[in-house]
Amino acid sequence: MTFWIIILAISAFVVLILARGLLGKGDRSGLDLADYDLQVYRDQLAEVDRDVARGVIGAEDAERARTEISRRILAADANRGSAVGKAPVAPKLVIALIGVALIGGSMALYTWIGQPGYGDLALEDRIAFAEEMRENRPGQQVAVDSLPPFVQQQEVSEEFATLMERLRETVAGRPDDLQGHRLLAQNEARIGNFVAAAQAQETVLRIRGSDISAEDIADYGEFLVLAAGGYVSPEAEKAFRAALAKDETDGRARYYIGLMMIQTGRPDIAFRLWDGLLRRGPEDAPWIEPILSQIETVAQLAGVNYTLPAIGSASAPGPSAGDIAAAAEMTPEERMDMIGSMVEGLSNRLATEGGPPRDWARLITSLGVLGEREQAFAVFNNAMEVFADDASAIDTIRAAGQQAGVAE
Repeated sequence: MTFWIIILAISAFVVLILARGLLGKGDRSGLDLADYDLQVYRDQLAEVDRDVARGVIGAEDAERARTEISRRILAADANRGSAVGKAPVAPKLVIALIGVALIGGSMALYTWIGQPGYGDLALEDRIAFAEEMRENRPGQQVAVDSLPPFVQQQEVSEEFATLMERLRETVAGRPDDLQGHRLLAQNEARIGNFVAAAQAQETVLRIRGSDISAEDIADYGEFLVLAAGGYVSPEAEKAFRAALAKDETDGRARYYIGLMMIQTGRPDIAFRLWDGLLRRGPEDAPWIEPILSQIETVAQLAGVNYTLPAIGSASAPGPSAGDIAAAAEMTPEERMDMIGSMVEGLSNRLATEGGPPRDWARLITSLGVLGEREQAFAVFNNAMEVFADDASAIDTIRAAGQQAGVAE
């Protein structure tokens, strides 16, 4: 309510200023037009005398000017009191219309494009609100219960259905059968029964214990998300963070953490995570397509002026898989020549055109595959210096360095 009071007061003040300007005070210092003209003519006579004293005009010209001014003085004196020279007064109806248009129009415009009733939130308050929303969001079971019960939509062969029933019965009696529960999780997910898939995968995690992998944990988190209809619950978030603790470069876990950030009011964090995944690749990773379809909207929500990075550029430098395979059969001298050519070509291109982080990453990983750790380490350090101020680029370079074995 305070907001509307302030807006009305400001609008009314503006209307008063405009009304005063339109109405005016009428005359100048209370004089009618004839009085004003007489004052002007007297000033002109005095100016003629000053021009004569300075020698600007001659006596004959001055006399003619005085005669003309005196004639005008006599005419103005004869008209004194005949008309009052007030400025035209704007009709009150016009003033009222201006007030209605200004006040009513501004309120209508705000109602249309603004957020009436939405409190003002500073950045710190919005971040705190998002954090509170994330901490207090519904759990996995609440999300699952809010969805319709699972009904198998995908048609499967009678043989497959029979095998699934046998598999379920078998693993139910073998609580420690790792392969059986893993197979059950995969096939339950195949038919869309993600609740059962998550339960089976949870058993896989229990059986593996400390030998658990980041991929296994990410599988479990993804089944939870799919079981909840795309909602990243606290349980799913915990799984993805555990996967990242095992492997900080796990793309699937980073994708879902970004999705969770969008769902809880932090598109800025989601944008940084997803932009890093796009730049890192690989281009055929399953999370690339959903990121491409959403990241521009996420960037808008985050207040970022964003352009999609080039994906799948045919001109991107770096050896192909075939090049690397061929290099493995080269003599040491031939390999060194090829590597030297790559490094020289990259250096020349960077000196003239610059290059994106993905190009550096390809070179680093290629050198690592060829066993040239010193060369890879040198390029890695150079890239870390070049992209020191770009967090997403640093992620890409560091991932390539880890793959090549030259980064911590």
